[in-house]
Amino acid sequence: MLAMLAFAGNSVIGRLALRDGALDATSFTVLRLLAGAVVLTALVGLRSSGRGGRAFAWIRQGGWMPALALFIYAITFSFAYRNLTAATGALLLFGAVQVSMILIGLRRGERLRPVAVAGFLLAVAGLIALLLPGLAAPPVVPAALMLISGTAWGVYSILGRGVADPLVATAANFLRAFPLSVLILMVVLVAPADFSGDTRFLRISDLNWNSFATVYAILSGGLTSGLGYAIWYAALPGLKSAQAASVQLSVPVITALAGVVLLGEAISLRLLICSVVILGGIGLIISDR
Repeated sequence: MLAMLAFAGNSVIGRLALRDGALDATSFTVLRLLAGAVVLTALVGLRSSGRGGRAFAWIRQGGWMPALALFIYAITFSFAYRNLTAATGALLLFGAVQVSMILIGLRRGERLRPVAVAGFLLAVAGLIALLLPGLAAPPVVPAALMLISGTAWGVYSILGRGVADPLVATAANFLRAFPLSVLILMVVLVAPADFSGDTRFLRISDLNWNSFATVYAILSGGLTSGLGYAIWYAALPGLKSAQAASVQLSVPVITALAGVVLLGEAISLRLLICSVVILGGIGLIISDR
């Protein structure tokens, strides 16, 4: 339950930090990955204290491919949440995670029975219905970015299957992903301010570092990401695969409720119906496993 609250908190805190330009998306990503890396490194250090061995030898775990997937997830998440509600973003994110993992499994030779196929088609239909043009449809570009974010997280999850120590691997991947975010920040700092012929280059002062939004970014990385992942990995050994997958379906629901209470967001009928369709379809797949 604590892990699911942390995952939902990522969406709520991200929306708090990024809405109305309170913090630019690149800075949010840098701060989030840095805070996550610091907290996870501290947790690994505390756990391994007294075991001996070379300090930070564990950094060799993980890899650059999962780190790249983690970075793509984080940066597209940040840019998407500038213009998406917390509930819509979470639904697109977790829908894309599950769909992408299922597609990768099918490509690797896994087979779905008729009930699971029906659930998969239902989930995809719900995502399409949510994105169709209309009054309550989310903006196209932010929605596409969130789908990319969810797909990247699905790829990251697949790459992380079978690692000897998920917590250590995640800490190592955060440490690798952080410099990638700094590289993007440097690109932003030297890129032209706009595309209207103005060749003025951005300065540090051009980045929006609202104090509250900065704290939100650090909380997102250190608390809801770093500690959230640690709690999740501690819970996983006591859960069956189907239980672990199905419990994650609670995250969009928790996020939607938190968005209403904390952010004053409204839940449209379209979002409600599509949520039931998407989560119901994924639930059919999981139950058939």
